[in-house]
Amino acid sequence: MKNYPIQRRQHRASNQSGELENLQREMNNLFDISLSRPDYDDTSLLGGMWAPAIDIFDTKDSLVVKTDLPGMDKNDISVSIQQNILTISGDKKRESKIKEDDYLRTERFYGSFHRSITLPVDVDQTKVHASFKDGVLELTIPKKEDAKPQQIKIDVK
Repeated sequence: MKNYPIQRRQHRASNQSGELENLQREMNNLFDISLSRPDYDDTSLLGGMWAPAIDIFDTKDSLVVKTDLPGMDKNDISVSIQQNILTISGDKKRESKIKEDDYLRTERFYGSFHRSITLPVDVDQTKVHASFKDGVLELTIPKKEDAKPQQIKIDVK
């Protein structure tokens, strides 16, 4: 078996990789600490507020918005569109059968939330379809006709 000497460039790259892994680990720890919410009645910058994750994707005829709202009831969610601004708000309630003093650790978010997003195209807010299944709110928001992509036919002469 031959021993090949490690070139200086490979060693440096390997060392840089380890440094990047350490940096990534430290950044993850920083975000874990800063974004965790240790107390239900926390009044810090992040306390008392949470924002559900939202995906928006574009189809030919509409925008589709999916929002994760686990553990919520559809009656606790409000959706509106005004001047092309989509607003999703609501209130996620803590389980009332568990006393506050009985919690050993709480990382899930509770309380009211409010998300407002400017939609990238003009939409027909009178024809929005909303469904709520398995904790996911899905909105299908039709585009106005002038916002839909137009196919232009080119005549070849």
